[in-house]
Amino acid sequence: MLLPTKGVSSERALMTIGSEILEDLRDPMSVSALWERYNTRQNLANRPRRITFDWFSLALAALYAMKVVDVSADGYIRTAHVY
Repeated sequence: MLLPTKGVSSERALMTIGSEILEDLRDPMSVSALWERYNTRQNLANRPRRITFDWFSLALAALYAMKVVDVSADGYIRTAHVY
């Protein structure tokens, strides 16, 4: 699920989706705004919508568990500072 397997293609692996989320997360934003930006970029690249919001939230949760993103005091998702 995190990495591609026989049952999960490389385009749907959570690590792949997570890396695409990080590309869209330039500024702190809400989850819904991040989801909209992700979908807009996928549509502009002429890629059909390949994941659901559930799968998107799983990738976001994986990024949070790995401490790559965190939540600011105002509730926005942002990239974590690496020390």
